[in-house]
Amino acid sequence: MSYSIDLSGRVALITGASSGLGEQFARTLAKAGAAVVLAGRRVERLKTLRAEIEALGGDAHVVGLDVTDTHSIRSAVAHAETEVGAIDILVNNSGVSTTQKLVDVTPEDYDYVFDTNTRGAFFVAQEVGKRMLARARGAAPGTYTGGRIINIASMAGLRVLGQIGVYCMSKAAVVHMTRAMALEWGKFGINVNAICPGYIDTEINHHHWQTEQGQKLIAMLPRKRLGQPRDLDALLVMLCSNESHFINGAVIAADDGFAL
Repeated sequence: MSYSIDLSGRVALITGASSGLGEQFARTLAKAGAAVVLAGRRVERLKTLRAEIEALGGDAHVVGLDVTDTHSIRSAVAHAETEVGAIDILVNNSGVSTTQKLVDVTPEDYDYVFDTNTRGAFFVAQEVGKRMLARARGAAPGTYTGGRIINIASMAGLRVLGQIGVYCMSKAAVVHMTRAMALEWGKFGINVNAICPGYIDTEINHHHWQTEQGQKLIAMLPRKRLGQPRDLDALLVMLCSNESHFINGAVIAADDGFAL
């Protein structure tokens, strides 16, 4: 006897899908049966990922998206729904960071982080949410009423860390944004939840963990180990599924106990 979650028939939009966690999220949801829309600025990398998913029998599509540009957001979501169908699942994943003391943060640094992590995440969720709400009210076609929005925050949104204060602030805003959306949209069957990953080894930061500073940080972690992108697979699929209908407004730490 076994238990499985099937996302067949669902359309999932994943932002920041060209690398790191976004790439893993796309592979995972495609493996679970969803048609995945790979969104991001590095379109050629998205096309490569699409080919990999299709070679394994999955259904993948590519849209260019710059989350700092509201016109790009509207165009990408409209293109995705025209090509694939109504979006049932949003994995709101795009994110950036800078490293410096707060006294050294420039207006450009601040805007760079908040424009992607907070403003961008909000307007992507808003655009998808509007369409989910329209279907729930019977004002737009679609076979699936309701939806699942998973905002990728960070354990840095729950616990302040040195040298990345602005990033922490931006992700703390995503945590509260998640709760606000869950409160307003939950009655329409739209569940909005957040995942707060801990330190995950990805291609973007892999070199850092080999340095003396990186090794010292690993030694400070509760179990002295990094997470792997696949460590979030089960949580992601659960939050995307029909079976998660009773989970709304949750902010779930997946950080190996770091934020305790």
